[in-house]
Amino acid sequence: MREYKRLWWALLGVVAVTFSLLGYYGTEIYREAPPIPAAFVSESGKVLTTEEQILDGQTAWQSVGGMQLGSVWGHGAYQAPDWTADWLHRELVSWLNLAAEDQFGTAYDELNEQQQHMLRYDLKKDYRTNTYITKTNTVSLSPRRMQAIAQTSDYYNALFGGAAELQQTRANYAMKEVTLPSAERRARLNEFFFWTAWAASTERLDGNATYTNNWPHEPLIDNKPTTENIVWSLVSIVLLVAGIGALVWAWAFLRRQDDEEPIVPKTDPILSFNLTPSQKSLGKYLFLIVALFTFQIFVGAFTAHYTVEGQGFYGVQTSEWFPYSLVRTWHIQSALFWIATGFLAAGLFLAPIINGGEDPKFQKLGVDVLFWALVLVVVGSFIGQYLAIAQIMPPELNFWLGHQGYEYIDLGRLWQIGKFVGILLWLVLMMRCITPTLNKEGDKNLLVLFMLSVIAIGLFYGAGFFYGERTHISVMEYWRWWIVHLWVEGFFEVFATTALAFIFFNMGLVSKRMATVASLASASLFMLGGVPGTFHHLYFSGTTTPVMAVGATFSALEVVPLIVLGHEAWEHYKLKTRAPWMENVKWPIMYFVAVAFWNMLGAGVLGFMINPPIALYYIQGLNTTATHAHAALFGVYGFLALGFTLLILRYIRPHLKFDEGLMKTSFWWMNIGLALMLFTSLLPVGIIQFIASASEGLWYARSEALMQSDTLVTLRWVRTIGDVVFMVGALAVTWQVVKGVFSSPEKAVKTP
Repeated sequence: MREYKRLWWALLGVVAVTFSLLGYYGTEIYREAPPIPAAFVSESGKVLTTEEQILDGQTAWQSVGGMQLGSVWGHGAYQAPDWTADWLHRELVSWLNLAAEDQFGTAYDELNEQQQHMLRYDLKKDYRTNTYITKTNTVSLSPRRMQAIAQTSDYYNALFGGAAELQQTRANYAMKEVTLPSAERRARLNEFFFWTAWAASTERLDGNATYTNNWPHEPLIDNKPTTENIVWSLVSIVLLVAGIGALVWAWAFLRRQDDEEPIVPKTDPILSFNLTPSQKSLGKYLFLIVALFTFQIFVGAFTAHYTVEGQGFYGVQTSEWFPYSLVRTWHIQSALFWIATGFLAAGLFLAPIINGGEDPKFQKLGVDVLFWALVLVVVGSFIGQYLAIAQIMPPELNFWLGHQGYEYIDLGRLWQIGKFVGILLWLVLMMRCITPTLNKEGDKNLLVLFMLSVIAIGLFYGAGFFYGERTHISVMEYWRWWIVHLWVEGFFEVFATTALAFIFFNMGLVSKRMATVASLASASLFMLGGVPGTFHHLYFSGTTTPVMAVGATFSALEVVPLIVLGHEAWEHYKLKTRAPWMENVKWPIMYFVAVAFWNMLGAGVLGFMINPPIALYYIQGLNTTATHAHAALFGVYGFLALGFTLLILRYIRPHLKFDEGLMKTSFWWMNIGLALMLFTSLLPVGIIQFIASASEGLWYARSEALMQSDTLVTLRWVRTIGDVVFMVGALAVTWQVVKGVFSSPEKAVKTP
């Protein structure tokens, strides 16, 4: 018990320190966010735009898909440009051409090197000098810059308004024709994009870096990595090496070896419990999981095809009904829905086991209500997103019923509230089974940790309500990553670790002490890097150097526990041979093995590839990020949710025998397909973009010229091979689950 106390105090200390850092520097984001002035004005006093108009532009951006159509400050989709980098470069080029005509009577490209250098000096001075006046809350702009802004705005108005001369550009960007019909809202959209570019090119009043820490890379105005960026990148690498060394040392010399492996029962202990009504009703959850999974992979293939045929699908013009921004939204949202449903189902299956094999009163009713609430949220949010991007929904309803515009949290606020209510209902259903057990005799440490992870999952999704439709985008990004990073990568990780420990302990495969110690230690390691590591998403989102320092330092430690996952994978793999009855759960365990492998490779190696500030400076918003996202989201959480699905299916259909052919196909084809997708397409495209970003600037890495080059188009076509291989495996596991769910609980599903 003394060992448990030390681990609990360590966990509590880690949580206290890390959340203090997250909260303190979160308040700094509020204090130091780039100002949205009351007005941008010319030197003669003419108003270009106001705070109200910029925020109106933010809402217009949300309504066309927001981060699902290109990106802003590097966060969003990868096909269309990063609008911040693109607007900034176009405005700079316009300024240089105007200056060249004024001073030399010719285009900038026609000037000699000395003349170009002189104009670039003036350009840098005009753009990087902060003319924000705190007293009047206004920004003054030079006449030439006003002209450059007007020219850039004309281009964007034509692009989003459906001008015929830019039809091919829209196709290359996977934009539908007349993306935003209202001329007034297009003007506001342009003003929002201008403001994001202003913040990315204007130095803070008290420093020599822009509000976005000199991001994006733009040689024309000397936007390059700051000294702090380089310093904290090196610190993060040193800490990673030191952390790995410390973990290996502890693993080799401090780990206790005195636990004897428990004697494995002759029969599966979980089968000793009679299935409760609430557990029997989980079949529909499993069907929903694979239905959404199947929808996700098909709409994902559709989305990927838009990167080579931007407005159609093999010659059929589909973008007017199902544009890229919509299908990408559905692809991501359906993934989050089915993965979350898999985790919720795992909790609901374990709850009666924790309660001694009994349902509390009305538990089945609660499980059924929760299921239909999930269905309502899925269907309602998908319909709302369609109506929003089609510009059918009234603008004032978009944020609430349509599309919030923020990647991973795209569903309208009403549907977000519905999802939160559903999670709270799940929390109540879980706690009704957990709390009575706390009063019983015996070691409760593992149960308490499991309970705390359940509470955290239930409550922390509420962080998504701390921003609104017109909240400053820097503040919104802070809270958005509380959901995308902290809620998912932090608390779900602890829940998954503890749930697996519970399952293996109840199977008699590991001792309770070993399961408890491993879960407590893992929770401390996940929280240590994961909580302040949230800031590594915010290096260039209008934050200051301390945020970069904390994010770089702690996010390096996120990778440390992942290096031992190869050993964890081996330990999981060996479990399937511990007893003859383990053959019945071999395939769920194999999926858990895949989780450990992709956690190491996808979350660890590919995650750290984009983690240090100097790396992210050049590759934020490129396909290198998509490489990590696919490997981590599906490789870790997808395989884990499917593993839970297969495990639950095995127990609610006690006589079920998995079809070996289907399961081998599902496991190997999905793993191989995912690897092909990453390493023959996404990563090579990302590396080529990285070289372009480092040499020419981010604008070029996301430009038509590069993205539609023969090499990159070929690489995106090559992805089709990996996609098809993956889809075969996905359909195999879907068919296995469907056969199992709709089979008779009393009859075996025979292996052919």
